[in-house]
Amino acid sequence: MNVKTKLYIFTIIFLLFLGNLMIYSSSMIWAEYITNNQYYYLIRQLIFTAISLIIFIICLKFDYKILKKHANKILIVTILLLITVLIPFIGMCKNGARSWIGINELSFQPSEIAKIAMIIFTSKYLDANEGSFKKEKNLFLYLILLLFIFGLIMLEPDFGSGFILTLTILIMMFKDLVKIRYLILGVILSGIGIVILILTASYRLDRITSYLNPWSDPLGTGFQSIQSLYAISPAGLFGHGLFKSHQKFYFLPEPQTDFIFAIIVEELGLIGGLIVIASFTILIVIGYYGAMKCEDIFSKNILFGFTTLIFVQAFINMGVVTGLLPVTGVTLPFLSYGGSSLITTMAMMGINLNILKSKAIMPHFN
Repeated sequence: MNVKTKLYIFTIIFLLFLGNLMIYSSSMIWAEYITNNQYYYLIRQLIFTAISLIIFIICLKFDYKILKKHANKILIVTILLLITVLIPFIGMCKNGARSWIGINELSFQPSEIAKIAMIIFTSKYLDANEGSFKKEKNLFLYLILLLFIFGLIMLEPDFGSGFILTLTILIMMFKDLVKIRYLILGVILSGIGIVILILTASYRLDRITSYLNPWSDPLGTGFQSIQSLYAISPAGLFGHGLFKSHQKFYFLPEPQTDFIFAIIVEELGLIGGLIVIASFTILIVIGYYGAMKCEDIFSKNILFGFTTLIFVQAFINMGVVTGLLPVTGVTLPFLSYGGSSLITTMAMMGINLNILKSKAIMPHFN
């Protein structure tokens, strides 16, 4: 195990530690209020962390190339789960979205599994077709499949997960595509699709309006964005200090989830925020560098796809928190409260590390 893989592991462990610490800090007031136990969210996140570490170790040790053999089956099961979650009395509704299957805390989001399944399936296809979509018919059929998966996720509705999945797969598809017209066409069609989705749902249009001017509805659609900015703007270089956030006192709703980065900056300052950004940068740079040095097409695309997913999701989340992007409901990998997101993230990191230390890449990864 070389320096890069050790740094990769250390960064993952650091983000897990920071995530649990900040989930406790950000949720302690709200948890005390609703459950009379300030450790409520921390205890559950520690359980999620333990499960995710077991998944991480399994993904680190098993022969990841078996995923190529079973990619079709994994995708079919995922599609069935995405359909099942839409069935009343089976799919659980939270915050207006029917996105979970299970009972209370023992639930998971099929959309999180879909991210992994589609990246594996895309990697298998690229491996079988010398790394690119050379036939126009195949490209068209694949875009239909991607649109179908996106449509199932949108029926929940979960625009954030659907958008991240679609963007990641499009980047994988077009990164090696020689014909620039396909890329331009993909961007245009994606743009048209996003506009249609925004215009056909009033709450999405409200989010865009509040993004452009959150103070137009400070107690409604713009509330979260404004409170997030109130948390970040006075933080300074070193913040108010650990556990000393003001906005977690019922101002910023559910600060342990999508807006945890705001609490991190508020308590740990610009330095804390930059450390988080630097940590993600380390994972992304090592992941992309490993993908560049990987000779096996399947391994290369798995590594590239999982790394891109983490990059896109982290970028969008921090963009939302800092007011650069409209609210999407996207969590921050490793740091936000939640089991499905953490477990799938750690599964991806385990597979990534498995590839980074494998024969497919190790001789060139120095």
